Formats: sequence, structure tokens, C-alpha cells
Amino acid sequence: MGDLLLARHGETEWSRSGRHTGGTDLPLTATGEDQAKSLAPLLADRAFALVLTSPLARARRTAELAGLTGAEPEPDLREWDYGAYEGVTTADIHTTRPDWDLWTDGVPPGEEFPGESPEQVGARADRVLARIAGALEQGDVMLVAHGHLLRVLTARRLGLPPSHGRLFRLETGTLSRLSLEHGSPVIAEWNTRPPTPARN
Repeated sequence: MGDLLLARHGETEWSRSGRHTGGTDLPLTATGEDQAKSLAPLLADRAFALVLTSPLARARRTAELAGLTGAEPEPDLREWDYGAYEGVTTADIHTTRPDWDLWTDGVPPGEEFPGESPEQVGARADRVLARIAGALEQGDVMLVAHGHLLRVLTARRLGLPPSHGRLFRLETGTLSRLSLEHGSPVIAEWNTRPPTPARN
């Protein structure tokens, strides 16, 4: 049984400012491109039975810069649909809904984006996990996607409800690895980046 590797895409303007970025297809910043390139040494010695990316440009570009070849777009790896909160920060939402929590409340529908509940995102994560099950029998699988979606997917892989994704903070441009211990899924690495070179 292979490992399941997860890469969150590199920084975008909205991820840097804390704005919820679901279906808005933003490019990587220069920092985000550097983050994506920095993943390449962490992946260079691995062969993958399957590589999937979100269809959004920021994830596809991250996979490309990380040196991943043969990546297939998977629609269920797109980010949480934030509905009316697309492009809005949590701090701004709290000015009118001080008790709002994405992980329990979901989002209201918007004009462009219908929005999703945690359970709906969890259902998408479950479909991804079902799709990759056979590939994991053959070797490692790589997923390149988005922060909240990958947090929900991690929760589901560990047998937890989608809302437990709140427990797994995930930074941009990082690599994480889910493995098995005594036959049960576990977190083997989380938020990994290459070490920063020492300055002379």
C-alpha cells in the first residue's frame, strides 16, 4: 500500500490576504511560484501510481512547477465553494456574524457561487478517496489542491467527520503525507517545506 501525498498550491494574492478563494481562478504570486518550485526536491525521488490536481490554475501550475508529470485534473479536488463569502475574509464576516464558523455553519449562497456545506465538501473528498483506492494499492498517490479541501480530505481519510478538518492547519506551498500504521491511516508528515538554506 502506497502513501497519499498532499500538496497545497502556492500563495495567491487572496491566500496572502486571507480572502476565501474557492472558484475564483487566481494565479500564483511570485512567492507562490517559488513555493511550488521548492516542492520539487521533496518529490524528485518518488514515483507515483497516480497524480491528480484540482482543475483550477493555481493547483495545476503548482504541480507543473513541482516537476509532476502526467497529472490528471479531478473536478472533485476543487476548493470549497464559499458562496456569498467568496473573496471575503473571516474578519469581515465576523463584523455581521460574530459566531460564524465555516466548519460548522458552511456558507450562504451567492450570486455566482452556490456555496457548500462541510458535508457536501466531505462527499467530494470521499469520491476522491474512492477513485484513488486502487492506485494506492499499486504505489504512492499525489494530490495537488487547496487548503480547506485537503483538510476535509485528510479528516475523511482518517475516518473523521468533515468538520474535523479544522484540526489540520495547512500552509500554502507545503507537502503532507498520509500513510498507514498497523493498517490504519495516520499522518506521517504535515506542512513540510525544504529547509531554508543557511545565510553566510
